[in-house]
Amino acid sequence: MTEAAWEIPEPLSTFDVRVDKHTVISVRRYGNPSGSRIVLSHGNGLAVDLYYPFWSLLSDDFDLMVYDLRNHGRNAVGIQRDHNIPTLIADHDLILDAIVRKYGEKPTVGVFHSLATLVTLLSFNNLYSALILFDPPLCKPAASEAEFDAAAERAAAFARRRTDRFKSEQQFVEVLSFVPGLDRVGPGVRELMARSTLRRSSDGKAYELRCPRDYEAQIAEYVRSFSPLLDLTMLTCPTKVIGADPTLPYAYLPTFDLSHASAVDYDFVPEATHFLQLEQPEHCAGMVREYLASHGIQ
Repeated sequence: MTEAAWEIPEPLSTFDVRVDKHTVISVRRYGNPSGSRIVLSHGNGLAVDLYYPFWSLLSDDFDLMVYDLRNHGRNAVGIQRDHNIPTLIADHDLILDAIVRKYGEKPTVGVFHSLATLVTLLSFNNLYSALILFDPPLCKPAASEAEFDAAAERAAAFARRRTDRFKSEQQFVEVLSFVPGLDRVGPGVRELMARSTLRRSSDGKAYELRCPRDYEAQIAEYVRSFSPLLDLTMLTCPTKVIGADPTLPYAYLPTFDLSHASAVDYDFVPEATHFLQLEQPEHCAGMVREYLASHGIQ
């Protein structure tokens, strides 16, 4: 795939959800309005447009609703005090309710990655017909808890050290080429990351991170407090967890203890890291289709 393949098309429609008096989150509709609905969002510091190589593969058959978490992607940057997991959970529930009011009721599947999976699992929203969660940051109090906490601290420290201003998108692409966690992504993905996670600075002289680095770090610190609260046995809909290859060095947080996966359908993508949808989009989309078909959702 060349870089030109990753131009995000115009959506079928767009609508805004006011989640509080300061914050509006845009939801975009793509795909096939006659198909079952899939709601998609993304990981910490990223943007849903970055996952286009993955979710575009579902657009022929499914009614896609994509949105950026607050202070990410196409959304404006708001107050840092409100950038926390409880607020993201409240946003999620308001967005899901708004989608149903706007487009009506029908089978609805949540397909989320990383931070968005944590938010969804903590909401306990019962509107989903199924969930597919890519590499969720799950951690249970156990021997691995110290490793998880240390990894979360490293992720937060890394975010705070990130360069947050660039002369051009190409300069950012060059920086990304030296990031070990991104060495397996597909052609054109780094360029797509530049376009989807940077915006022009207010002075027009540079590019800056759409999600400020301190906001990203703040969420990374929150994750270690909320991940142990997750209880997969309380899920009320069919759920599949698709993880990174546990034999590889982890790119973000440790893969969760597989003994905690008995309540869900668990699988992993061989030779893939935390950024599995950016590395093997065809494989990941195929797993989504296969799981939904097994539950009569097509």
